[in-house]
Amino acid sequence: MKRAFLFPGQGAQIVGMGKDIYDKYEQAKRIYDMSEKISGINVKKICFEGPEDELLKTENTQIAILTTSLAILEVLKSKGIKADITVGLSLGEYTALIYGGYISFEDGIKLIKDRGFCMGNLIPNEKFSMAAVIGLDNLKIEDICKRIRDNGKFVVPANYNYSSQTSISGNLEAIDEAVELLKEAGAKRVIKLNTSGPFHTSKLEKAKQQYSISLNEVKFNNKGNGIKVIKNIDGNIYTENDNIKEILSDHIVSPVRFDKAIKYMESEEVNQYVEIGPGKVLTGFIKKENRDANIVNINNVETLEKFLEQV
Repeated sequence: MKRAFLFPGQGAQIVGMGKDIYDKYEQAKRIYDMSEKISGINVKKICFEGPEDELLKTENTQIAILTTSLAILEVLKSKGIKADITVGLSLGEYTALIYGGYISFEDGIKLIKDRGFCMGNLIPNEKFSMAAVIGLDNLKIEDICKRIRDNGKFVVPANYNYSSQTSISGNLEAIDEAVELLKEAGAKRVIKLNTSGPFHTSKLEKAKQQYSISLNEVKFNNKGNGIKVIKNIDGNIYTENDNIKEILSDHIVSPVRFDKAIKYMESEEVNQYVEIGPGKVLTGFIKKENRDANIVNINNVETLEKFLEQV
């Protein structure tokens, strides 16, 4: 069996995530404790107790999700369960890079702490919004966004989730205009999202520049440990020749190509997709492309133990 591990990104968080796994498994407890020691952030309180407005702060959300995914992953590793391929959505790529041996646990925690701060605080003082576009060709979406930009407003594709869903990001006024034009162009649905950050767009150029300083302080292992890690930036796997610092820096301002990651996993004939961490977003994307896909979600003790029984 060829197995892929999928790691969620921002938006999957929920107050209470990881608490039962922390209470039951020493391996998970160790991960949370180490994350707190390295970051200086009270990760357990943020994850287990919230409050929600604290968890929703980008500088807290990113390290909370990373730590929760790594804690579950550590339990799986202790049981000898491995993946052949791994991919994460946005911040989830760091979980994948740690698992793939490209960065150490300690450096991964430090980077996500800094990344979360930069992305949460170094944003232009403008009103932003996002919308999910369902059932419209990417080229049409890109063309409509370009037409709006040509008129002096800002809107771009930010997340290519799967072949029939793309999320756009931009100024509030531009998003409102795009919603109407996309519907007129034949989109099945256009849904405004409850998020305001212009993530994965050029509006985060200042965040990218600041975060690059943190990346330059880290030593990466370009050979990894043999597990294939898929890049968000282009849907291909990391190789020895990649400039990882440059890729992760560009990732801040570049759209996420999870659609291409799905295509890559299909080409590799992956036959089990295991999403590790809060939510079910990524396996949901997989199911949209392949109704028969063998998907598993592990986000609490119940789902973890059910999976362990099956394997």
